[in-house]
Amino acid sequence: MPSPNTGSDRSSYNAVAALCSGGLDSAVMLVELAKAGRSVYPIYVRCGLAWEEEERKSLDGFLREVRNPAIRRVVVLNFPMSDVYGQAWYSSGVGIPGYHEADQRWEIPGRNMILLSKAAVWCALNSIEAIALGILSSNPFPDATPGFFSSMEEALSRGLAHPIRIVRPFDKCHKADVVRLGQTLPLQLTLSCASPVASRHCGRCGKCRERIEAFAEAGVADPTEYA
Repeated sequence: MPSPNTGSDRSSYNAVAALCSGGLDSAVMLVELAKAGRSVYPIYVRCGLAWEEEERKSLDGFLREVRNPAIRRVVVLNFPMSDVYGQAWYSSGVGIPGYHEADQRWEIPGRNMILLSKAAVWCALNSIEAIALGILSSNPFPDATPGFFSSMEEALSRGLAHPIRIVRPFDKCHKADVVRLGQTLPLQLTLSCASPVASRHCGRCGKCRERIEAFAEAGVADPTEYA
């Protein structure tokens, strides 16, 4: 299993703003960064997507259960996108891609650019230089490539006159690797679903498929409650 790249050199950054959603990948990432000796500031960027209310509940519940003093209180930043996204499935919750649909149907235009831009301004104002994302090696989208992150680091650092480093601890990992890494954590409290039903995974969307397959591939019993 690939090892997460949380940084072995503490002098490189002691504090990190960790973009998180309450999903499995970012939840495990928070704990791994804390275990590496970082002060971790969870950042949740609210854009007006259909599943955000349930995500926040899951994130808060997970952190209450973990109770790691190195993980600070969640910072919620607002970046409303309804004027741009309109009635797209990720805003309206209508027409969410199904269990067997291609990954490309899941693209949310500019997603990582939006998250990083908002978090970077917060970092500059709070003297933090590192931003972490739980990007996996299998992410197929154009704003998840090494070239994109390199260019984004440069643009943000120049534009803010403040050094910004984008950290991707799981960029060599698959989701099954993250499941194995976090199997002792309360993963049942994380939410990887685009259409949750009463705080439960729907079991029918592509995000649920990824989750189900990751637990199966990892050989770890899936504690998730599906609707």
